[in-house]
Amino acid sequence: MYRQMVRIRTFEDNANQLYLSAKMPGLTHMYSGEEAVAVGICEALTDADRITSTHRGHGHCVAKGAEFKAMFCELLGKAEGYCRGKGGSMHIADQSHGNLGANAIVGGSMGIATGSALRAKLLGQDDVTVCFFGDGATAQGLMYEVMNMAALWKLPVIYACENNGYSEYTRTEEIAAGSITARAEAFGIEAHQVDGQDVLAVNALTQELVARARKGEGPFFLELMTYRYHGHHVGDINREYYRSKSEEKDWKENRDPIIRFRGFLVSEGIATEDEIEAMNAEIARDAAEAVAYAEKAPYPPAHEVDMHVFAD
Repeated sequence: MYRQMVRIRTFEDNANQLYLSAKMPGLTHMYSGEEAVAVGICEALTDADRITSTHRGHGHCVAKGAEFKAMFCELLGKAEGYCRGKGGSMHIADQSHGNLGANAIVGGSMGIATGSALRAKLLGQDDVTVCFFGDGATAQGLMYEVMNMAALWKLPVIYACENNGYSEYTRTEEIAAGSITARAEAFGIEAHQVDGQDVLAVNALTQELVARARKGEGPFFLELMTYRYHGHHVGDINREYYRSKSEEKDWKENRDPIIRFRGFLVSEGIATEDEIEAMNAEIARDAAEAVAYAEKAPYPPAHEVDMHVFAD
């Protein structure tokens, strides 16, 4: 879990540099700070289990098993990307590991995740689907339609709300009236709030709920309290008009999920500082090599422009 969290943070640091150096087209939305959510949940899943992601989806993708090279190729629009360079940052899908895809529409994957869970039930398969979405997506009507269906049909789906405190540039409490978990409870769905900066707490709870979902006890709802270190997107640099630097500093210094888990591993004698530093260096090298590879990789040929648009 430590390795996976560092892989996400390292990927995002490199993606941010690609944007700042004008090598990456379009915008991207950093997952830095929220790593314990994606890793804690995805480490409780198998390759057969499915996830749906969001516009802030790199962390989910890495946590579910994606490789650096194909991800960086996708960000740079190259043919060896997961979607042959046509999806970019907000539309990465990796079917080989059960990642049904990111979605730039806020809350847009809720129906896909619920449909995936219905498919599992109809076919008698035991996989579980996790639907990631942000606190801002709780204002989308689709969420209430699908939770109603999931509750009625006892579908094996876990709705995972990543509450990072902000809906784009607005504090969550200014856009979400009342309790977020109460929204699920209104449909009779068991809901939990958990510290999204504690990877062990996230993982333990998810393991329990996944096992119960496999037995037909779903659906479930999680509200994971977390924080995004960057702005809404990489271009959102001057943020003091909606949140203070002191707030950001406090989360980074006192509640960082990687620093906290590193301290736990060392104090429990599970890993030494030298072993952790070696792992960090190895991941940094892997990322640097993947970026260099992606920069040199070819773009898709022009004749692919209508590929995957129309059925054959």
